[in-house]
Formats: sequence, C-alpha cells, structure tokens
Amino acid sequence: MASSVGTLVSHRYRLDAQVGIGGMSTVYRAFDTVLERQVAIKLMHREIAGDSDQLERFRREARAVAQLNHPHVVGVIDAGEEGDPDHPTPYIVFEYVEGETLKQRIRRNTRLSIAESIADAIEIARALGAAHERQIVHRDVKPQNVLIDEEGAAKVTDFGIARTLHQEGLTADGRVLGTTDYVSPEQALGRAVNGQTDLYSLGIVLFEMLTGDVPFQGENQIAVAMKHVREDLPDVQTRRPEVSAALAAVLDRATAKDLDRRYPTAQAMIADLEEVLATESSRTGHVTGEATTVLRSLPPSAQKRVPLRVRSSTKALLGALLASLLVAAAVLGYLSTRAERGTGKRENVAPPAQGLSAVALGQRAAADFDPIGGDGEHPRETSALVDGDPATTWSTESYVGGQLGKEGVGVVIDASPGVAAQRMAIRTPTPGFEASIWVAAAARPETAPPGGWMRVSSQSVDVGRREQIDLDTAGNRHDHYLLWITKLPPQKESVKISEILLYR
Repeated sequence: MASSVGTLVSHRYRLDAQVGIGGMSTVYRAFDTVLERQVAIKLMHREIAGDSDQLERFRREARAVAQLNHPHVVGVIDAGEEGDPDHPTPYIVFEYVEGETLKQRIRRNTRLSIAESIADAIEIARALGAAHERQIVHRDVKPQNVLIDEEGAAKVTDFGIARTLHQEGLTADGRVLGTTDYVSPEQALGRAVNGQTDLYSLGIVLFEMLTGDVPFQGENQIAVAMKHVREDLPDVQTRRPEVSAALAAVLDRATAKDLDRRYPTAQAMIADLEEVLATESSRTGHVTGEATTVLRSLPPSAQKRVPLRVRSSTKALLGALLASLLVAAAVLGYLSTRAERGTGKRENVAPPAQGLSAVALGQRAAADFDPIGGDGEHPRETSALVDGDPATTWSTESYVGGQLGKEGVGVVIDASPGVAAQRMAIRTPTPGFEASIWVAAAARPETAPPGGWMRVSSQSVDVGRREQIDLDTAGNRHDHYLLWITKLPPQKESVKISEILLYR
C-alpha cells in the first residue's frame, strides 16, 4: 500500500498531510469521507509490519485505547488493516486534536506558569487514573505524548507500549521500554510495573513544566536511567523559588523511588494537586487559561479555598483572555511573517548560541544525501531533523561491520533563499561519529564533496551528543548546508540524529 498524501485508506480515509513519524509508524491528518470530518490515522511502517512482536504491539495500542472513553484521552475511532492480505499494513484512526504537544508548549514558553502546570498535571492524572482503573499502564508518559488542544485541555495519546497488568510476553523482565528522561526506577531496572510507574513519569513531566527542563542529564540513555535509580531529584524550589512547599511535596511524593512512599493511586495524587491548585489561586488571587476550567471541576472542599472573585469571574476572565489572545496572535502572526523564512515552526531544542539567533527552517528543509552508489538514507525520516522534537530521529542505513564502505553519506539542510550561518548545532543519540560541514549556493550539487561543495568546518569533527560546530562562511550566504558523515560511531552500524539547527 502506498502510504502517501492523497491515498485513500480502506476506501474511506483520505491522507491529507503527514504530521509525525516514528520508528514504528507514521501519523497523518486525514479526512473521513463517510462522516466528513478530520481524523488522525497512524499507519504502521510496511517494512516492520512483518515483525510479529511489533505488529502485536501496534494492535495492542488500538485495543488498549478503545477501552478508554475519557475527555483527556485521545480516543480511537477505528482500526483495521489495508493492502495485501499476506502483508497487510495495520492502521489506527484517532480523533484529530488541533493544537500542539505539551513538549512544544514547554519549549515555546521556556516553562509554564505554576497554575497551568498543576492544571495540566491534574488532567493527565485523570486520564491515567481512568486507564489504571481498567488495569492499563501507559508506561511511556512524557510531554511528547500529551496533546494540548486549542482550548488548552490536555489529552494523553500514544499507548503504543501500554499493556494490561495481566499481559505477558512482549515485555519480558530485563527489557526497558519507555523514554529514559521520564523512566521510573523500577522500569529502568526491568522490574514489574504498575500504575505507580506512570505517576513517577508524570512527576517528572510536572518538574519539566515548572522548570523548563528534565531533572537528569547524562552521556547516554543508560546513564540517565541510572540517575533515576540512584539520585535524588533536584530541588524544584532551588530552580524555581516561587514553587510552594506544598507543590514541592507533591512532586517529592510522586517521584519517590520507594514505592511505599510514592502515591499509591492517581486519585491520591489528583486530590493533593487539586488542593495545591486551590491554594495557588487563593495565594495569587487569580488564575487564567485552562486552570480556570480545572478549578470549576474541583471538589467542594477545595472550591471553598478559591477566592470568590476567581470563581465568579471565570467567564469574564476567559472572554478577556480570548480577546487578548486574538490581538496577540494577530501581532505575532504579523511579526513572524517578517522575521521567519520557510513554512515550518521552529522550536527551541537547544539554548541559543550567545549573540546568535536560530535560522527558521521549513518543514521540508532536510533531505538525505547518498551520492555514492546508494539508494537513499531513510528519506521518509528526514522531517524529524527539523521538527523541534528531540524524541524523533533520522538515521542512516545500517552498515554491516560498522564500516560505511564509501566516502560518506549525509543530510542537506535547505536554507533557501540563502543564509550566512555561523554555527550548526547537532543533537544525536549516537555520538562519536565523524563528519564535516560543506555549503553550496543555488542548485544543490548531486556529487560527493568536494565536487561543487565548499567545506566550512574542520576536515573531521568528532560529533558529541550535543555538538555545536562553528562555520567559516566569511559572511557569505549559502542555500545548502551539508552534514557529511565519513565515519560511524565505534561499535555502531548507523548514525542517528534527532535535531539539526543553524545559527546566524
């Protein structure tokens, strides 16, 4: 089956635009031609559909979410398999949520307000609580898997590695699934998990909402996972002094390594968060945004702690907020059309270089480059390089024995109509590969460097996990920037890159 824009899946769902891609599947915005509405459809990659474990995991996601009918869970509408009966392409159809991920929201705002952070945590916890009641553990709670709709409500998605507490087989002891930035100690150690695992991950998400960053950094995923096992969480009040002692206590309990100290249920965590939100509104005298909606849903005991002016003026606040947002959106829209090039929205995936500003790149700015006897380097994944999400990656093909067997492969960033970039930032989960950076103006050369290319970096750079490479462009504008990979990392058969940024 050709899973491209314009394709009609099951004679019903028209693929309108690709909105995300991962290792297992691609997500499209689609149109349901029967009910005439927008939907989201997740198509499993054909090349891995033959893997029985991956296929079962994909099917399990549909079964897991289909059991849940909750306002803060992205709902499943349909599921099926398309194409050759012997080699079908499975798909899942979800409700379409117009908005952004919580990760994008955090990056865009650097960090969230305290009230908004608490409100989002309450809604996520409510969704997890509904799943736990059905004995479903998400096991990959992270801000990338939380969508914030246009009204500011949080919706949990991507139950791709969820399982019921009664399932066996696909997640044998010793195998860690999930994202290590948010992984619980027991999950990092490959031990049995339950709903408390999700609550630990939610605690880490809350920490990131409040501070703008995850608590632990490390040289690799294993190092980060072991910090979750061995190290105490950094003091949130040191990083953000205005966080109350009550909220810090909720965070401490949610992320306790001892399960006897951690919240036993989502409902217990929700109760404490509701009290803290009510106290926060009482302390500040006002809250805005989605927090006002959450305040209306608090139990009477917590409502009594909310000042009358907050409760009685919710509609007025929302109306004023909407008007302000419309004005702000118009101003920002005008400014962005003057300041940004391309069609893509750029997220701050790395701290801006001092004195430099990030170059705005289009959603299709990245392209694989394999000029020496190759047939491409995963061209469908290149959008991950400029999507602002370090959780998504592009990778080279796998090379047996860890040897390229040719001069190089790479990625070209299209910076048309030209920019005099001074630095390239690279984020990679496979550090230790060697590369150089080359530029070209006008038409992109289709030959390997140096043919038609000019080198603007050292001959060979040992690329680290978060590498920043100064470029010698002499102030000249160039349309194309080539990251030319000449050597794979030690004991690796491919290179993976999550983000590439240009600074000028």
